[in-house]
Amino acid sequence: MRRAILAALNFERETRRAAIMVTDLKTGEQEFVPAADAGKHRLALHLIERLCIGKSGRTEIDGRDLFMLVQIPRRRLIVLGAVHISQALAPMAKLADIEMIIVDPRTAFATPERFPDVELIPEWPQDVLPRLRLDAFTGLAALSHDPKIDDPGLTAALRSECFYIGALGSQKTHAKRLDRLRGEGFSEAQLSAIHAPIGLDIGAVHPAEIAVSILAQVIAAMGRKPQRSAKAA
Repeated sequence: MRRAILAALNFERETRRAAIMVTDLKTGEQEFVPAADAGKHRLALHLIERLCIGKSGRTEIDGRDLFMLVQIPRRRLIVLGAVHISQALAPMAKLADIEMIIVDPRTAFATPERFPDVELIPEWPQDVLPRLRLDAFTGLAALSHDPKIDDPGLTAALRSECFYIGALGSQKTHAKRLDRLRGEGFSEAQLSAIHAPIGLDIGAVHPAEIAVSILAQVIAAMGRKPQRSAKAA
């Protein structure tokens, strides 16, 4: 039984899905609960709470001493555009333990010299993002300022469970962007998920300051938005 639970946990990890293993500390009995099933479980409130905070811990429920081992995929941020803001954002994201991936078909910008220790994918978003499998633990920031790069990425993100979607540009630029996305069939409710202009409003002007505002907004989204499969159950 324990081998089967371990295999199930490993499978969920490989497929970037959250799960919990509940252990009765008195009897040693163990139970594996995928996040998608947490809302229907008899311990639903406790399981969802653990999934939301993303931390394992010991708890007593109905006289039972339980330990809940929480397995959450590492958060990642896909950035469209190998720009100056991305250069400033990369080391900050690493410090925050957020995996950052840069997608930009412009090979003159997406170079290892400009982005050491960052995964670079010099391809078009519409070709890359299906392979990356956008999920509830993935955020997307459109920073290229080029609709040919940003729009396909935003379209993919809006059709996924991304916990965060942000786009660089002024209100005027964003209004034009929204018109294009409406043409793709997105509703106003769906489009409201885009944070634009991107980043918290802290008066950021320079690339490093904008990067700080973006990272803060991403972290805020990570903290307040539980994984959807658990929420919807």
